[in-house]
Amino acid sequence: MLKRLPESMSVAPPMHDRLNAPGIDGPSERRTAAVIGSGFGGLAAAIRLQALGFQTTCYEARDKPGGRAYVYEDEGFTFDAGPTVITAPHCLEELFALSGRSMNDYVELLPVSPFYRLRWADGTEFDYVGSEAELLTQIRRLSPADVDGYKRFADYTRKVFDKGYVELGAAPFLRFRDMIAVTPDLIRLRAQSSVYKTVSRFIKNEYLRQAFSFHPLLVGGNPMDTSSIYTLIHWIEREWGVFFPKGGTGALIRGLVRLFTDMGGTLELNAPVARADVWQDAATGRTRHRLSAKDQPNRDFDVVVSNADVHHTYANIYKHVDGADARRRKLERMDWSMSLFVMYFGTNRRYQDIAHHTILFGPRFKGLLKDIFYGNKLPEDFSLYLHAPTITDESLAPPGGEAFYVLSPVPHLGRADLDWENIAPQYGDAILATLEDYLPELRSSIVTRRHFTPRDFHSELNAYHGSAFSVAPKLTQSAFFRPHNRDGKIPGLYIVGAGTHPGAGVPGVVNTAKATAAVVAHDYGMVPA
Repeated sequence: MLKRLPESMSVAPPMHDRLNAPGIDGPSERRTAAVIGSGFGGLAAAIRLQALGFQTTCYEARDKPGGRAYVYEDEGFTFDAGPTVITAPHCLEELFALSGRSMNDYVELLPVSPFYRLRWADGTEFDYVGSEAELLTQIRRLSPADVDGYKRFADYTRKVFDKGYVELGAAPFLRFRDMIAVTPDLIRLRAQSSVYKTVSRFIKNEYLRQAFSFHPLLVGGNPMDTSSIYTLIHWIEREWGVFFPKGGTGALIRGLVRLFTDMGGTLELNAPVARADVWQDAATGRTRHRLSAKDQPNRDFDVVVSNADVHHTYANIYKHVDGADARRRKLERMDWSMSLFVMYFGTNRRYQDIAHHTILFGPRFKGLLKDIFYGNKLPEDFSLYLHAPTITDESLAPPGGEAFYVLSPVPHLGRADLDWENIAPQYGDAILATLEDYLPELRSSIVTRRHFTPRDFHSELNAYHGSAFSVAPKLTQSAFFRPHNRDGKIPGLYIVGAGTHPGAGVPGVVNTAKATAAVVAHDYGMVPA
């Protein structure tokens, strides 16, 4: 069932001919849509398009769905390749509710506590938890003088959350006046200030400043220059908690795929889209997109939503289409997020008293961030994120074993085009040696190990500069200033994923699909019943 979109909806008019819209002086056959890429953003978009009434096909280049949320299996271990921190579960539940289904019938989310364990080079630890009372106990133990400051900080993040996530998190910014309309609120919230500077207004202890400002790194941002709007991540976690899907993040992806196919959608694996052409059907006056994908017949679609890397979308897939080259050049002038070195390893022993998510800060904080985001070489030291999913779900490793992945933020290839093929083994060795301070006898217990470098982000995921999180989440590259959810020059082309509004992170990319679907619904004169 479809109904007209209310005239009051604040979505800019489409750039293409409204004759393309079903039920508006056009042909009555069912419209078709293609989604390029099956990451979280792509699957969320495909589900929403299918719910809107489009017959939707999702193309995935790799042999499994998920994009960055790929899954490796080795020696009985299951390793989630990418996203492991699941927050704001309501945005996932909403996808199932679109067709009257329940997420609980497809996947189970397990609560994680502590959210993170933070550990510094001198052995100091801090359990980052959801309970305010427990969190204040942790703060009081480290710095009693910062208890009141934290309370004021938490209140600030709640206000930012109300504006930046609840009100604007899935609102498309297609016109400059959309940005002007929210500017007074951004000024009032001091959005021009960085996350670290904002935290420092409230909290004086350096370890606690780091504890409450590391979140931008989870979405590809530098805490020293990412807008204070991103402090809302703190309140998202306080509001809804942190979760992990039973069976791993891959189980959540499989649940979304099953939902999509249960709704009648089609997923094509091993089908990288090499080229898209845009043409006008003389008989109907409709703009059509012809996609050429490996081992697939060329097919025409009314709508294409790209979850591919946004630069790859314009530089390669749409390179022959008018307007794409100008967009490519503009993207290449933007700042891009850092890359990552990620290592997956399994052990033949279990570890006691470790957390599901651990942040291991190195001896430097500000200096290391400067090297990662602005340097032209690999820093000699590192800060690490360690993921130990078997703490929550033992099924991801053989009996008596532990599954891990560890990641180290590193400069992207545009700043440091390093020989990762030769660097990676020794860099991984250095990380494992450091981890032995936390995980005794680690190296002798490893039974399987693999790594993923900035070069792999570039070659496997078509990521520009090997960037792990697309366009950097700076204030001057957010909302209206980020690549738009609908292309302004190429009719029928829409964007989802980390490279558009609102940005990276699982809630972020899922909400890009919500924003983009709202624009499609407006452009085609429909909303879900």
